[in-house]
Amino acid sequence: MHPDSALTVNQQRVLDYIAEYVGEHSQAPSLREIAEALSLRSHSSAQDYVESLVRKGALERRPQHRGLRLAQRAEASRPILRELPLVGRVAAGSPILSDANIEARYAIDAALFRPRADFLLRVVGLSMRDAGILDGDLIAVHRTPDADDGRIVVARLDDEITVKRLRRERGRLLLLPENPDFAPIEVDSRRTDTFAIEGLYVGVIRQG
Repeated sequence: MHPDSALTVNQQRVLDYIAEYVGEHSQAPSLREIAEALSLRSHSSAQDYVESLVRKGALERRPQHRGLRLAQRAEASRPILRELPLVGRVAAGSPILSDANIEARYAIDAALFRPRADFLLRVVGLSMRDAGILDGDLIAVHRTPDADDGRIVVARLDDEITVKRLRRERGRLLLLPENPDFAPIEVDSRRTDTFAIEGLYVGVIRQG
């Protein structure tokens, strides 16, 4: 990078967004997308930040359409961060990612989880202890309405959010704990109003 390469907070935000976008889409975002995603005043503000990042050596510009890319040295030395919302208590009947359900947001290395994580959820209780998921852990969740048999899922059941292993057998749908002190839950799969898969467990973050 250029000797005067220290980035301001806002320049770092723009760089992080571009890096995350390139990681997901294999091309750079447009100036409009940068401005909208980061609530910048205008396209020209996004242009100013991009030009600053190019001058400081954090970005390189290629001649093709959407030709921005992370400078090779920067790309090799820094993780691509993705901002993930932490879901707290989910209000009855509300979408899980409603603003009212979000406790905080954390910048997480996007390479940590596959498939990508879309949100974090704080675990309450020890029903998944033997799968290495403990009370107070933050689990990373990939948002999806379906999951393969045997996968650990985040499910909504009668307006409660639970983390269990999904099992389909003989026409039955079961949510299995990973702790013998807890009983399996049998779900009436026809009751789409009371049951839904909210996402797939893809990893755990243990705090402290």
